[in-house]
Amino acid sequence: MTATGLSGRSVFLVEDEVMIRMMVADMLEELGYKVAAEAGDITEAMRLAQVTDFDIAILDVNVNGKVISPVADVIKAKGCPFIFATGYGSSGLPEQYRDRPALQKPFQLDALGKTIEAALRSD
Repeated sequence: MTATGLSGRSVFLVEDEVMIRMMVADMLEELGYKVAAEAGDITEAMRLAQVTDFDIAILDVNVNGKVISPVADVIKAKGCPFIFATGYGSSGLPEQYRDRPALQKPFQLDALGKTIEAALRSD
């Protein structure tokens, strides 16, 4: 399965659970995306969000007990689209970003691909 016309795009991935981060990175590669950078904590995510070039970000909402909002703010300021990944449902999203696309964990390859494609097309 490949992302039609969108493969080769780069993704910034923020997820504190190492095994989940590895699984999502593998899924992204299977879909034809490349992982531009990965972060497992807010401090590293903030740094990477500022210095890394990427086409879209996938952000875990709760990273080691901290809300992802400061990282989302940086990415929004850069003008890049982003998607939230959450186990808490849409009510768990930061209030100012409830209009953003969200993947409900655990998610499947197909859902990941469709959500990324829609976010990139609407950008």
